[in-house]
Amino acid sequence: MTTAPRIDQVFDFDELLSEEERGWQQRARAFAQDRILPIIEDDFEQKHFRTELIPELGAAGFLGMHLSGYGCAGAGAVSYGLVCLELEAADSGWRTFVSVQGSLAMSAIHKYGSEEQKQQWLPGMAKGELIGCFALTEPQGGSDPAAMTTVARRDGDGWVLDGAKRWIGLASLADVAVVWARVEDPAYGEGGKAVRGFLVPTTTPGFTATPIDGKLSMRASVQCDIELDGVRLPADAILPGAEGLSGPFGCLNEARYGIVWGAMGAARSCLEVALDRSITREVFGKPIGANQLTQAKLADMLLEVEKGMLLALHLGRRKEAGRLTPAQISVGKLNSVREALAIAHEARTILGGDGITNAFPVMRHAANLESVRTYEGTDEIHQLILGRALTGLNAF
Repeated sequence: MTTAPRIDQVFDFDELLSEEERGWQQRARAFAQDRILPIIEDDFEQKHFRTELIPELGAAGFLGMHLSGYGCAGAGAVSYGLVCLELEAADSGWRTFVSVQGSLAMSAIHKYGSEEQKQQWLPGMAKGELIGCFALTEPQGGSDPAAMTTVARRDGDGWVLDGAKRWIGLASLADVAVVWARVEDPAYGEGGKAVRGFLVPTTTPGFTATPIDGKLSMRASVQCDIELDGVRLPADAILPGAEGLSGPFGCLNEARYGIVWGAMGAARSCLEVALDRSITREVFGKPIGANQLTQAKLADMLLEVEKGMLLALHLGRRKEAGRLTPAQISVGKLNSVREALAIAHEARTILGGDGITNAFPVMRHAANLESVRTYEGTDEIHQLILGRALTGLNAF
């Protein structure tokens, strides 16, 4: 029986990577294949998140790997993207974990924290001994953070936080939450309502995180509602370097960059199983891959995977050069997730009825990608970001 070649053998993408970058990718691929793939279908079915894998991710250097110092690997942007690619090829939930831990929570502390805050949290987070979450989105919606209702008010020498957050990854498992709130204090600008970030140990009285149930997507991952009811913090809980919405947006762009790569991992996985099935499944006396319509589907899927990979690589090189713009990240996030979903749907048609079962990862990837499409900016938000870049007019 003929065996399908690897997708990357068709395009020789590896030739565009350095030896170090290929090393990171190979380690992430081995981790995904050895530690995630054997258990992910059952975990998805059982709504189970394997916390025991977190220290292993830390030992591999994947947590906060794009950051420098404090036990972080200091890897390049392309290396980080390749790790996201390989983890999401296994399951979006595990790339999401690495993004929440590294690109959101750790990046917020690394970018905006005091030296004391960095020393307190980052080394343990890099090892996977401590878990962080990033609490920005609120129950009424995530696309308009300027309208957040969570507030922080001064009380003596400290702060008191009240409010609610929703769809916060890892919150019920986290040791520390990066909580964004409006500061009701005239000393903080913006009419006394400036957005600031706070580090909230999750054992603080008044902090409650409740996992969201009933999910049909990201079932092997954890997302939560958070209630903040009179959460009392010391004065030094505030992130000193984050002022206004540029603070959380700086972290969101880090996570969006990882999605550019990660979604292409899910797309590649779907294409690989469809390609293999097209060669091994015979109908009307021959493999279905010998039919022109099937080959056209495979060719179109390959085209979008390789275009997405080249776009991700281009953005990674720009990021490493310090020239990556938010609009360019929006191009990547919008394209990668949109095309990954289309590829998952097309791959399912090649798999036939079997494609809706967990014998293949395609329906799981498609379900997960619906979440990826929504978080870190919906399609519509990224279209508006690009529309503003094109016209100079703000349609938000």
